Amino acid sequence: MKVVKELIGKARFKEHLLTAISYMIPIVCGAGFIIAIGMAFGGKSQDALVIGKFNFFQAMATIGGKGLGMLPMIISTGIAFSIAGKPGIAPGLVTGLAAIAISAGFIGGIIGGYVAGYFAWLVLTNVKVPSWAKGLMPTLIVPFLASIASALLMVYVFGTPVAWFTGWLTSFLKGMGSASNLLLGAVIGVLSIVDFGGPINKTVFAFVLTLQAQGINGPVTALQLVNTATPIGFGLAFFIAKLLRKNIYTKAEVETLKSAVPMGVVNIVEGSIPIVMNDIFRGILAAALGGMCGGATTMVLGADATVPFGGFLMLPTMSHPLAGLAAIAINVVVTGVVYAFIKKDVPVEDEVKEDSIDDEKDIDLDDIQIS
Repeated sequence: MKVVKELIGKARFKEHLLTAISYMIPIVCGAGFIIAIGMAFGGKSQDALVIGKFNFFQAMATIGGKGLGMLPMIISTGIAFSIAGKPGIAPGLVTGLAAIAISAGFIGGIIGGYVAGYFAWLVLTNVKVPSWAKGLMPTLIVPFLASIASALLMVYVFGTPVAWFTGWLTSFLKGMGSASNLLLGAVIGVLSIVDFGGPINKTVFAFVLTLQAQGINGPVTALQLVNTATPIGFGLAFFIAKLLRKNIYTKAEVETLKSAVPMGVVNIVEGSIPIVMNDIFRGILAAALGGMCGGATTMVLGADATVPFGGFLMLPTMSHPLAGLAAIAINVVVTGVVYAFIKKDVPVEDEVKEDSIDDEKDIDLDDIQIS
């Protein structure tokens, strides 16, 4: 009973998933940029690189593709590590590889991570060994017992239902009509941007990566294009506001835009957070409306990229690059127009106050004369 209570207390499924995704995102970014650049210059991902039979961009596309192919193992390892610490790394890795081997995909990797992590934690906390063998617990005993148990469970227990579910989900999504695609794209667009890279975004990211593992690229493309377009939309709002004779940004916010917009071009949405935090309701509303339109456009026009990251670098990997450009453009325009219209003018006093603070910072103590 005590073990069950401790296991329930350790459950925190969402926390472990978000931790694993935060570890996974840099790998997605790195591999995604590599394959995107390779494919942009004509490279194609291959099963294997045979010496003397590939060029530089084929090598990049293949390396990036292999990296993205390891995502079930990466998410499994991250979840197991979040649950059990370092002793969970080996079981998570082995179970993730088992999920890849039986084609259980990203869902299999997630399930395998929890199974491996909890097995590692149970062995670590309940298996008693002599004092001379305690040093072997994290390096040999826990990895061996947890790895063999969780990997065999993945192969013989979870593999069949996961394969059935992913097959059903794939068939369902591929059979959707234009109206359903529009609705799904709109929902993904809104959820992917309302917290600007936070827990909601990461949860949706895990879901759309699951779909991409089954060959459905539209949802992950919708999420990434919304993340790309939103900071650019806030930049466009600056110029639209000027046409409306409005002053919607402080000097500090204008400086923030100078870095947020280029970050958006390469699919990093977090640069716009300081802008949104100064007017949360209007910022989220403009981003959500833009994301809804951009996500819906992506799904309806079929702007499906084969990589899950890269911003504008994703365009060469799409079956319809012009559809991706159209989705970005619509998202940018909606976000920019809405924010420019609903954002209140920045009071002149705030601008004066900022100028006076900057002037005070520029004063040199040597210039002060004491009479």
